[in-house]
Amino acid sequence: MTPTRRHPARRPGPVRGAAWPLTVLLVLSTLWGTGLPAARAHAATPPDDPVRALSAAARPLRTTEPHGPDRDLAAFGAMVGPATVVGFGEATHSSHEFFALKHRAFRYLVEHRGFRGFSLEAPWSTGLRLNDYLLRGRGDPRRIFREDFQDAYLFWRTREYLDLIHWMRAYNVAHPHDPVQFSGNDIGYAGPGLYDRVTGYVRATRPALLPEVERLYRGLRPTLPAGEHMRAYATRPLAERREAVRRTHRVVELLTARRPGRGAAAREAHTWAVRHAVSLEQTARQYAYDFDDPDDVRRSMSYRDRIMAENTVWWHRQTGAKVLLSAHNGHVFYVNYEPGFPDIQGAFLRDLLGSRYLAVGLTFHHGSANATRLEDPLVDENVRTVTLGRPPSGTNEYTLDRVPHRDFLIDMRTAPAAARDWLARPRPSRMFGTAYPVPDAVLALGESADVLVHLHQVRAADRLPFR
Repeated sequence: MTPTRRHPARRPGPVRGAAWPLTVLLVLSTLWGTGLPAARAHAATPPDDPVRALSAAARPLRTTEPHGPDRDLAAFGAMVGPATVVGFGEATHSSHEFFALKHRAFRYLVEHRGFRGFSLEAPWSTGLRLNDYLLRGRGDPRRIFREDFQDAYLFWRTREYLDLIHWMRAYNVAHPHDPVQFSGNDIGYAGPGLYDRVTGYVRATRPALLPEVERLYRGLRPTLPAGEHMRAYATRPLAERREAVRRTHRVVELLTARRPGRGAAAREAHTWAVRHAVSLEQTARQYAYDFDDPDDVRRSMSYRDRIMAENTVWWHRQTGAKVLLSAHNGHVFYVNYEPGFPDIQGAFLRDLLGSRYLAVGLTFHHGSANATRLEDPLVDENVRTVTLGRPPSGTNEYTLDRVPHRDFLIDMRTAPAAARDWLARPRPSRMFGTAYPVPDAVLALGESADVLVHLHQVRAADRLPFR
């Protein structure tokens, strides 16, 4: 079954060893996207205290929790304006308040701004499984979380995201003709169900083609749990991984060469089958880089962020749904902060959507998050809670927390001149993905995003058990 369609589509540092799992690259893409591996010298703070100007621009948040009155989010709705994709970032990959606030913001956008899509930095195949649950009540989201949110994606297996999925399902039960939908835009894993969707379509519509498609996919469909599959696949010889690109691309060619059957339903089914085949090719390509070659590592990082942006925009245009995109700041922002490293997802989204893309960055003063050590494999037993105290003077967070609101948001595009001048200067910020400790990022917030949300305190997200 394919996702619903609400409106007609509008066309508008070196890594050693190929045996490193792709998930190391997913970690590095976050680290390098936030100014790592080493903090650089930063410009001096301007002589005029910016706190007064920041305070004039700040709009207080009542809470980060997704319940109760939402009048305080009216300012956020005005900042969204005509945007049809809102990239909502996070300064860590596993803090409760970041996840809860995304839920709250999405509810507001659904109920007041006509948004109907939530996209996560998660596999395309996982998004399809969760969307089937949202639209048709098929499957168990806890089981999907347990089976798919492993290795690079284990930080999404939280009570906060499960609460979001339950709210989305309840919304759809109450609004069956105007549902919300969920998509994954990432390419680190392609679950067995994705292969089944393609071969099932071929079996039903082009049975003579089925033996060739099954031959091309032979040995690629995962037979191990998701985390084990990702780690094992990355150890295959480079030539074998590159051969998988040829084979998955050939399936795309075979499907696109055939015209769909007559009628809108047949065309829709064909469109989604081709897209699922494209997703399988995207995952194969992500693993087909030479991880012994630093230049190829950079190319792989750029490829991943570009494809995540393209997948988000494809879903947005195909379904007609306005989308909240959830990812790390290091993906939704406009600029990468380490010279010599590639563009990130936000830059590609701006190229694709122009002013219809809005980037929202998040910062925090102190608190905790779930993380592994940088050198540890991404498995549950390596996850621990890390705590960060007060930031030192000279950091973005130190000054932001002097604004007289506990939690607040600022439209950095329209803030007073003194605030914009301060926001335009690079200085350290605490941002990290799956691993900690790492050096602070060095960035100019005003060049990175359109809207800034600052939270006084965060705590580690509520992780769901693996078993």
